[in-house]
Amino acid sequence: MRDNQICGVVTPLLTPYNDDLSICDDLYLQHAADILTQGAHFLSPFGTTGEALSNSARERMGVLELLVSSGVANGGQLMPGTGLCSLEETIALTRHAYDLGCAAAMLLPPFFYSNPDDEGLYRYFSQLIEGLGAKTPKIILYHIPQNTGVAISPDLSARLNTAFPEIVVAYKDSSGDWDNTVAVINAAPGLAVFPASETVLKKGMDLGGAGCISATCNSNVGNIRAMYDAVLAGDEDLIAGLQPGLEQHRMAVQTAGLIGGLKSLKAARSKDPRWLNLRAPHVNADPDFGLNFAQG
Repeated sequence: MRDNQICGVVTPLLTPYNDDLSICDDLYLQHAADILTQGAHFLSPFGTTGEALSNSARERMGVLELLVSSGVANGGQLMPGTGLCSLEETIALTRHAYDLGCAAAMLLPPFFYSNPDDEGLYRYFSQLIEGLGAKTPKIILYHIPQNTGVAISPDLSARLNTAFPEIVVAYKDSSGDWDNTVAVINAAPGLAVFPASETVLKKGMDLGGAGCISATCNSNVGNIRAMYDAVLAGDEDLIAGLQPGLEQHRMAVQTAGLIGGLKSLKAARSKDPRWLNLRAPHVNADPDFGLNFAQG
């Protein structure tokens, strides 16, 4: 692993909302602090799990500033999502992350125009880096084609890392396609590759992967961090003991709808019904899942 790579357990934070659907600052700060205390290396505000594209740029910047000004997190613990379709808006969000000292910015590809080729995507990312200039943070490429309709291919990932080795340093694979994860690791050894599920954390790290960026870090980060540490230590007994629980927890929450399931579980554990709120087009979380999960 290169010196400029990042690694570890990264939590893409849920975004709690008040009943009027404004961001609930007190729950957000409490949740972020709890996740760090339980062992996350980094927080990633406003990824898919954080309903990023249901929040304005102003809201997203405000929450990052609050995390830092409150002392809950320092910039070096943050890897916010900053990718939008508009290059200008993406530059603004990414420059803001740099100004706060964030460890990296996680970038979706431009996602409205379907099936852009690698050349067009290379043009987008290279123009982004050129536009940011000296205020370019480390960049995590965010591959989630089932949502965006746009793939960040292994070849494009390798090309970007080769062209900008100190900037394009990581790749989050949320495709659920293990073959793609392996292909990126093989094509771009200079990238820190993060699967989006802890269920393949060991498999990924065995091949040179960097850890995981997983939605269920919001509900199970202590055990996920324990697995990460066990893999580093080569503790096969602990790995075997942790793996079934990680798989069961992930499957239960994923079956409940992932974001809604996580929020339902947070509501049950905290006894705060504000966690059930989601912004449209989502519907609010079903409280029964969290209550049944907590009791079971």
